[in-house]
Amino acid sequence: MKLTSTVLLVALALSTSLLAQDFKPLFNGKDLSGWHLRKPDGQSAWKVVDGVLKNDLAKGAHGVDLVSDAKFWNFTVRYEYQVPDGSNSGFYLRGRHELQILGDFKSGKPAKGGNGAIYQHTAPSVFASKPGGEWQTVEATMIGDKVTVTLNGQKIHDNVTVERATGSELDSKVNEPGSFFLQGDHGAVSFRKIEVKELPKE
Repeated sequence: MKLTSTVLLVALALSTSLLAQDFKPLFNGKDLSGWHLRKPDGQSAWKVVDGVLKNDLAKGAHGVDLVSDAKFWNFTVRYEYQVPDGSNSGFYLRGRHELQILGDFKSGKPAKGGNGAIYQHTAPSVFASKPGGEWQTVEATMIGDKVTVTLNGQKIHDNVTVERATGSELDSKVNEPGSFFLQGDHGAVSFRKIEVKELPKE
């Protein structure tokens, strides 16, 4: 019995390890390799400090978005972010569909423009935000035009149809692969552990 339990634990550990290997880092923790500024002549506040990608934007300043060189169609993306109270950013799927990042913990309720929302499209089904300054975790899967999102361990979007761009998009070609982009023109935000797993085309 003990041997069987040990074998099962080893098999589970190997399976978990293999699943983790399917994910590839989008941010190397050292520099901005694999990313470019949306506007090359924009005023960038992006920098890497101790393995963290920071948009160190002063209040009221206007920064620039950061765009991945690679483009994706079907995928699962994971990332962690930290946003101060009142600050505003976003993580764009295919460069067209914004998952809102907002320091709105004090509101205590989900909204179409709130943290975790598919911006001005679908509010989170539950309020899962953490207080400003704490690290928050996201796993988002997009297959075709369907989006599923888990925020801080709670599912907040379940197979939501996102048929249109949500604003400030790179382009309107919703039926084509697209880049990820990190909104950098609104407020301070930090990211780490950004990784993606490509999924088969449906």
